[in-house]
Amino acid sequence: MNSRWKRLLIDGLILLLVIVIAVPLLRIGYRRYTQMAYPLTYTELVEQYSKEFDLTPSLIYGVIYTESRFQPEAVSSAGAKGLMQITDSTFEWVLTKLGEENGDVFDPETNIRCGAKILQILCGEFDNIETVLAAYNAGIGNVGRWLEDSAYSEDGKTLHTIPFPETREYVVRVLNAQKMYQTLYEIP
Repeated sequence: MNSRWKRLLIDGLILLLVIVIAVPLLRIGYRRYTQMAYPLTYTELVEQYSKEFDLTPSLIYGVIYTESRFQPEAVSSAGAKGLMQITDSTFEWVLTKLGEENGDVFDPETNIRCGAKILQILCGEFDNIETVLAAYNAGIGNVGRWLEDSAYSEDGKTLHTIPFPETREYVVRVLNAQKMYQTLYEIP
């Protein structure tokens, strides 16, 4: 075998070795990077309230990620507050549903508990998660009107079109985030 072929063989073996080592390292690096982008925080609270309100943990993580990126002091331009972005009027309403008179919307435990309770109520009101998320974002009144309008719903239960672009995009973002949490952390 001449030296040129030996060199090609050695170069090929080195390349193969680099690939065999690099691919797993890249996968590990990508997974760690993605886990940093999709943090798993407030796990005890999410698990506690997902059980209490019969919700999948990944749904709560998806909502928190989409709403506030896990910033407990977040405030939206519409005045929604905390991890799950709850408006003052909705916060007062859900507190009464929980049998409480007052609370701190910025407290992570209170916010997650109230947000999970809202999701539970919406799950009882609507037949599918897309409609639930549309109601979480746009309000139950808007979604109720959309379901009554044949331009948006054929059966009065499922939205085939969400007329608010922001809400339509919101539903997709939450579902994508939920899927990431299911995939990255193998949680339901």
